[in-house]
Amino acid sequence: MPVEIEFLIRRFIESHRVAHLATANAEGRPSVIPICYAFTDAVFYSVIDEKPKTLSSSQLQRIQNIRSNPHVALVIDDYSEDWEALAYLHVRCLAEILEPGTTKEHPAAIAALRARYPQYSSMHIDARPVIKLVPQRVRFWSAR
Repeated sequence: MPVEIEFLIRRFIESHRVAHLATANAEGRPSVIPICYAFTDAVFYSVIDEKPKTLSSSQLQRIQNIRSNPHVALVIDDYSEDWEALAYLHVRCLAEILEPGTTKEHPAAIAALRARYPQYSSMHIDARPVIKLVPQRVRFWSAR
């Protein structure tokens, strides 16, 4: 069950376009990657899209890491040279891989991602895995 996310934090999430997803393998070796995301019903979704990759979806580090260790973190932040404008959201999540055709949640996640990112409308992301991120702990900090 996801944690309750208050209105101001939801606005922060929805006003940003990129997050950084931190995963770790079974031995604890970390990996961080920027992701596009949709936030629906207090859950984050990110798809393995068609941007050029050197590996298949199942071989990507983030997918392998989530399969062996579903504990992940997500960071959404504002950086500015004016340090009074700094802010970040740190979300600890449980991650799950939604494969196409296995749940009703997969097409709903795809629809939310396409609505948020027009670039996805011409990609066959409906045939690709979706990463589901269920928040377990949320920490927001702002210099203001």
